Amino acid sequence: MSHRGRLNVLGNVVGKPFGSIFSTFSNDEMPFEYTGSGDVRYHLGYSTDHTRPDGRSIHIGLVANPSHLEAVDCIVQGKTRGIQQRRQDRERSHVLPILIHGDAAFAGQGLVAEVFNMSQLPGYYTGGTIHIIVNNQIGFTTGSGDARSTIFPTDVAKAMPIPIIHVNGNNPEQVVRAMNLAVKFRQEFKYDAVIDIICYRKHGHNEADDPTFTHPVMYEYIKKTPSVIDVYGQKLHDEGAYTHEEQEQFRAAYYAELKEALDYSDNYPAIDVEEAYQGMDWSGFSKKFDHTPVETGVPLNVLHEIADKICTIPQSINIHKKLERIIGDRRTRYTEGKNIDWSSAEALAFGSLLIEGTRVRLSGEDSGRGTFSQRHAIWWTPKDGVPVPYQPFNAIAPNQARFCVYDSPLSEYSVLGFDFGYSISQPKMLILWEAQFGDFCNGAQVVIDQFVAAAEAKWDRSSGLVMLLPHGYSGQGPEHSSAHLERFLQLCAEDNMQVCNPSTPAQYFHMLRRQMKRKFLKPLIVMTPKSLLRHPKAVSTMQTLSEGHFLDVLPDTSENVDAENLLLCSGQVYYDLEAKREELGDSNTAIIRVEQLYPFPTQQLQAELSKYKKATEVVWVQEEPRNRGAWTFLIEAMQEALAGRPLRYVGRRASASPATGSFKKHMKELNALLAEAFRLS
Repeated sequence: MSHRGRLNVLGNVVGKPFGSIFSTFSNDEMPFEYTGSGDVRYHLGYSTDHTRPDGRSIHIGLVANPSHLEAVDCIVQGKTRGIQQRRQDRERSHVLPILIHGDAAFAGQGLVAEVFNMSQLPGYYTGGTIHIIVNNQIGFTTGSGDARSTIFPTDVAKAMPIPIIHVNGNNPEQVVRAMNLAVKFRQEFKYDAVIDIICYRKHGHNEADDPTFTHPVMYEYIKKTPSVIDVYGQKLHDEGAYTHEEQEQFRAAYYAELKEALDYSDNYPAIDVEEAYQGMDWSGFSKKFDHTPVETGVPLNVLHEIADKICTIPQSINIHKKLERIIGDRRTRYTEGKNIDWSSAEALAFGSLLIEGTRVRLSGEDSGRGTFSQRHAIWWTPKDGVPVPYQPFNAIAPNQARFCVYDSPLSEYSVLGFDFGYSISQPKMLILWEAQFGDFCNGAQVVIDQFVAAAEAKWDRSSGLVMLLPHGYSGQGPEHSSAHLERFLQLCAEDNMQVCNPSTPAQYFHMLRRQMKRKFLKPLIVMTPKSLLRHPKAVSTMQTLSEGHFLDVLPDTSENVDAENLLLCSGQVYYDLEAKREELGDSNTAIIRVEQLYPFPTQQLQAELSKYKKATEVVWVQEEPRNRGAWTFLIEAMQEALAGRPLRYVGRRASASPATGSFKKHMKELNALLAEAFRLS
């Protein structure tokens, strides 16, 4: 729900103790022991077990969310799906998502339509959501005539075959009847249901706001209108069900309870532990980032067994001829133990985690095949005129964990939010969201800013979500070049997430496995390649997958410590630099790769830089424009590692657009930065 009325819901519906609510206002302490900024009190979540009169218990959780209206909708859907999976609720009958909307937000926010669209999709289905609209006929100070082009705020829901129930908020018994009908419909048909409670807002946007500035006529009527408490209280009195005297006694007792809670609030424990940290799924996890390397190699014989299984085509499958060649090529790479490309290494990372009991979920546009026709995690074969899917990752071993891959709807906002929500209820599952191109992650910027980067600091909610963002300048234009690396680095603080730009398949393999082997959870942002997927030099050996761990810094391959030209880079530009070095026959240049940009590997980088005594300066080379990429982040992060040596920038000049739309201009820019890096200009 949004924040208006949230304290009421926390105290009177969810059951958060009043003393706990008051303490968050009266105490100046941080809301969490370990770290974090906290948040305004009506953004916080809470969960509790509600005991029914018949003795049965219902767990109720209110998800923490920011002021960004409706942003939490997709988070709730993902968390619901994760809990349903954890409880083996395959019928979607025992875990129910409920969304409380304002009328202006329900009509105005496009995310509402996105959530409706995904509601019946296989990878995002939760069995239906109850939507409750508190229809105050106003949004902030905007009247309904200025807020929407339709009579009802619910008209967006007409796209779905679901009931939309309009009910008078002044009639509580009819509201309860509408709720009961909606829940029964959802449980029977597993579709959403919408209840539009038509009412009004007594005060302005807050209790200190004067609404008569903008709505003098409406609020003249409201001023004269008896409240629902008075209307319903009179009805109960007239029927002899609950007299005025009994109502006053209840009010007095309620106020006394509030006063007692307020008086005690200074001594009330200020830390609330949400449901996710009480369950056994979260046992053994720390909140603190640990820089200790984790060994992630897999024995060669195990890798070959996985490779054999995922490259075996069942006789019952009439497989696509081109796909058959791709699988055959992959088998050859595995058998020879060399030239392991990006997708082959990814497949072994997934397969090894699956046989170790770790479930894997991959979601995104074209994720089954892969945007660049590189993954092929689903083999579609025709049978009796119907395409039938076969997933080789689910045919590796008898007792393996399950692999789930879903081609998502054409949305970044809702799908990333869904997968983030899934991750906060499934800490021991590798959950990956993949952008079709990394550029499009900005369509989900609200989720990235408010949840992925800040949820732990604000609400104590940890997530191990992995974001795969294809990134790299290949002359494909401003919408197919940049995953906005600089934006993620700008959001980095307090070890809140990991930002990596791996340059080899082996590094990618170890990085994915590391994500599930560590004893803490932090989101992992990965700049994944496009052209490097099939680059002849961007390959690894099976041996490098079977031993070692992810390296935050990759040393120069030439090992010439007498080099006077010392280049630092990250990502695919390394291969451009390496090709130029070979072309020039340059033995005086060393190239070091920074594979993890945050948390910044100061000590590892310092150890590498210290080898090069003759280099009087360090040159940072990037393919992105100066105002993008890692440059502005590195200026401060690099100070300790540089040990007094100056840092010089080589790359494209600052640009309002991420990249040029001309391939010729792209190559001209690339050649210019390579020339500058090797001091040819």
